[in-house]
Amino acid sequence: MQSSSKAVKGHENEKERLVMEMEAVVQERASLEAQLVSLRTQIDSLTAELEEHKAKVAATRNNHDHAQSKLNLIRQKMKECDSQISCILKDQQKLQQKLSETNLERKKMENEVKRMEMEQKDCSTKVDKLIEKHAWIAPEKQLFGRSGTDYDFASRDPIKAREELERLQVEQSGLEKRVNKKVMEIFEKAEDEYNDLMSKKNIIENDKSKIKKVIEELDEKKKETLKVTWVKVNSDFGSIFSTLLSGNMAKLEPTEGCSFLDGLEVRVAFGSVWKQSLSELSGGQRSPLALSLILALLLFKPAPLSILDEVDAALDLSHTQNTGRMIETHFPHSQFIVVSLKEGMFNDANVLFRTKFVDGVSTVQRTVAAK
Repeated sequence: MQSSSKAVKGHENEKERLVMEMEAVVQERASLEAQLVSLRTQIDSLTAELEEHKAKVAATRNNHDHAQSKLNLIRQKMKECDSQISCILKDQQKLQQKLSETNLERKKMENEVKRMEMEQKDCSTKVDKLIEKHAWIAPEKQLFGRSGTDYDFASRDPIKAREELERLQVEQSGLEKRVNKKVMEIFEKAEDEYNDLMSKKNIIENDKSKIKKVIEELDEKKKETLKVTWVKVNSDFGSIFSTLLSGNMAKLEPTEGCSFLDGLEVRVAFGSVWKQSLSELSGGQRSPLALSLILALLLFKPAPLSILDEVDAALDLSHTQNTGRMIETHFPHSQFIVVSLKEGMFNDANVLFRTKFVDGVSTVQRTVAAK
């Protein structure tokens, strides 16, 4: 009986456990049925939404097809316009070529006219000088070219003229005997000196032109180098400043009405508003601006080692962190020694040296950042 009682108690305990499990299963079944009802409701709502989306997709497809047809029409019109433009450009090139040829011909004609005018002036000048030199020309001028006069150039006998020439040459040879020969030697010597001086002058002028050419080439190289430097420093300046003060811009540009060779000025924009003058900036804004310009110049011509002594003194914590991040980003291959009293500067450092008092003695603690 005792063993049977124990067995009965065990069966009763098992019964109670099974009853509790049955109740739990019943509760779980009720919960699952409630979830099933909720899921069916969601399925119905999703089915309705799916139908609505299908209708929207169909309408969108219709709109797309309509827009595609319009786009095809516009593209066809654009092709026609392109063909017309190409024809117009060809006609324009022909007209420009014809115009250039016409201008060239006109310049040639103008030069010819100028040359003839110059020749006419020279001839007129020579005639005036002859009239001024020989007084007999003015009263005898009216007889020039008339037949029956001494100035009948068409009927003049060349044989007599040659005989007259020979006679005059004999007379000239007789006069030459009375001429001082040393005068000719002096004249020849002076002429040689003159030719030598002219040769030296030509050499000097050639050297002068070569020197001018070299100077012009150096000026061009200087301008090109300055332009490349300006473009590089301007790009790095804007990039560094936008890193220090995110959302803001800075640039170097020539003053109004001048080129970059005449000088550059610093322009700053906060947001989308460009400041008219740097006097409008606060001390906390001028400090990162000056730092950006110095580091942009340093980025163009790097130094083996750079030291920054409390450049973040006028900056808040966020701008200090931006400064450290900027140095790590823009100068990955440079060495910097940065002195700072703010923790934000140390986040991107490779090695930290902290100084502090320990028992009244100044000590240095070295820490290598784990990266």
